[in-house]
Formats: sequence, structure tokens, C-alpha cells
Amino acid sequence: MGIFGRKNDTDATTPAAAPTAVNPDLAALTGDYTIDPSHTTIGFVARHAMVTNVKGSFLDFSGTLHLDGSEPSRSTASLDVTMQSIDTGNADRDGHLKSADFFKTEEFPDMTFRSTKTEALGGDDYRVTGDLTILGTTRPLTIDLEFNGAAKDPFGNERVGFEGKAEILRSEWGLTWNAALETGGVLVSDKIKLNFDISAIKAGS
Repeated sequence: MGIFGRKNDTDATTPAAAPTAVNPDLAALTGDYTIDPSHTTIGFVARHAMVTNVKGSFLDFSGTLHLDGSEPSRSTASLDVTMQSIDTGNADRDGHLKSADFFKTEEFPDMTFRSTKTEALGGDDYRVTGDLTILGTTRPLTIDLEFNGAAKDPFGNERVGFEGKAEILRSEWGLTWNAALETGGVLVSDKIKLNFDISAIKAGS
């Protein structure tokens, strides 16, 4: 996933750097990373009954990153999510989401993402495009990311962290179940917001 680059302070007379300029010191971040599930959240938000939001997350997933601090466009990401691990804080709703009305988890146990393009947008901002597969359907997904920094934790692990967000129309992946409301509208929104809060550990650290 495109990472890298803390914002640099400049005075008012200094021309702004090109949006894709990369700090050469970030070359130290280059390497392979494993996403740490215990310090990572993959969440989603759906509109319910046209009036409120239902929030949920996935509790079982794994992922890897290859970061190139000198050339972010060479960075890649891979994520595998176990759909049975969906959690919205309500057992009945979770059971419905796992059923044939929605994710059909017995037939399609996993959701996957494989990056195909990474762009540096300037400052701490990056954009990752890739293939998201749900219910056997693969479509492009774009994730906007903000790099939160890099540090060595008390156990000697070299970590990077970043937050991301994206939006999808679930109907484009075949998730079309809904129910009409007497007052108009539908029970579940087509638009789903995705949220990522990711911590990843560098291999060999």
C-alpha cells in the first residue's frame, strides 16, 4: 500500500514541492510487512432504515504489504478476510449477513483484495487501487490512505501505521438483498463505507 512521507515544514517563501515528491530518508521503510490483526481494524458502515448507521468489522483476517519508500508506486498490498468473522454487535444480524441473503459464507468463505496500483498524492496521502473479490465477483476498489508514521515498539518490532477509507456500492458485487419501508426507501443502503486502521510489522524486525 502506498505509504511514506511525513509532511515537511516550509516557510512561506519556499515553493511547494511537487505532489509526488518522496523524501529520500523514507527508503529505510522499504521491505515486506505483515499486518498485525491485534492492532488493526477493518470496519464498515451501512445506512439502516434510512435514518441511522450500523457499524461492523471483521475479526479474522491476514495481509501483507511490500513497501518501497523510494518509489511508492512499486508498493503492493494483499488482504484476505474470513467472512464468518463479521461482527456488528448483534448475533441475529450477523447470522443474517452470513446467510444466502448476503455473503453466503459457506459457499464464499473469503473476501480478498489485491492491489494493482499505488499512487503518492503528496504529503502523507496515498491512493491504492486493486481488485476486491466478494461472492466470486471481482471489481476495482480505490482506497485513500493517510500515513500515520513509523516506529519501533517496546518489543523491537518495526511498525508502520496508516488509516484508509473507501466506498462501494454493494450491489456491484451481487449483494442486492433489501426490504422496502412503509415510509419509503429501503432497509439497507446500497452504499457501504469501508474504514481501515492498520498497523504492520516489518519482516525480520
